[in-house]
Amino acid sequence: MEISQSLEEIHFIEDIALFFERMGMPRMAGRILGVLLISDPPAQSITDLSERLKAGKSSISIMARLLTENGLIERVASPVPRRDYYRFKPGGWILYMRQWLGLMSALHQITERGMSLMADKPIELKERLLEAHDLFSYVEQEFPALLTELENRRKTLGQ
Repeated sequence: MEISQSLEEIHFIEDIALFFERMGMPRMAGRILGVLLISDPPAQSITDLSERLKAGKSSISIMARLLTENGLIERVASPVPRRDYYRFKPGGWILYMRQWLGLMSALHQITERGMSLMADKPIELKERLLEAHDLFSYVEQEFPALLTELENRRKTLGQ
């Protein structure tokens, strides 16, 4: 079965793929995410994704697992036995950003150790580490409130 896609859809999917590739994810993971962000119906089987993206089912399966582990998509019940269906996970972006925040928090802790190592050094030698420390400290302090505010706003609007 050939799946029809507009040129705009193809470009959107590839733009998502390139963005996630720049963030260190495989391009195919981004392509799957791009499809799931605009697909109708929202849940797509591995076969559907494979046909739409002209990619092997094993590649789709591996990348879907990666996206599931990152909290962006989820497996859903299948109307057809022995088929896996995936969709974008409600709240997936916020969960993804909370995981990212966890990484930034870990990096903040590492820079804390670095600051202790450099305690007796001149400020000129500490500046590179100090910049990272201050940035990650600020992100760790301020970003959770932004995510909570967004979640609350979405709940209020019923989204």
